[in-house]
Amino acid sequence: MTAIECIPIGAVRSPYRERGDAPRQGRLADTVAEIHVLDAYVPGLEGLERSSHLIILYWLDRAERGLLFAKPPGETRERGVFSTRSPARPNPIGLGIVDLVRREGNVLVVRGLDALDGTPVLDIKPYSPEIDCIPEATGGWHIKK
Repeated sequence: MTAIECIPIGAVRSPYRERGDAPRQGRLADTVAEIHVLDAYVPGLEGLERSSHLIILYWLDRAERGLLFAKPPGETRERGVFSTRSPARPNPIGLGIVDLVRREGNVLVVRGLDALDGTPVLDIKPYSPEIDCIPEATGGWHIKK
């Protein structure tokens, strides 16, 4: 298998210091956080302000990596980790859809991110309602707001 190398493009600054501080899903909270993009990647932010929402991919650097089962909130039994949104997984990649509040140079001020302070950011993509929203989609367990 080919080796994979991920290079952080920035880091999260949030009020969440420990795992228990963060909500179970970022969209369930109105907390504002910042994404500090490294200088080398700031040119890649050009045009980003046209998007009201962003997809943030981040590395859950404090998550366990060896678990293959997790118990979703409200469930009584464990499920296979790939059928859950547990941060504990072989490759702990977080995915968040956030509101872009504003951009201040290399800093993106966002709402709805559940990442801990200092979390490495891997990528930023614009959210596209035409592509990323699937109204007929179903899931194995549901998130209640």
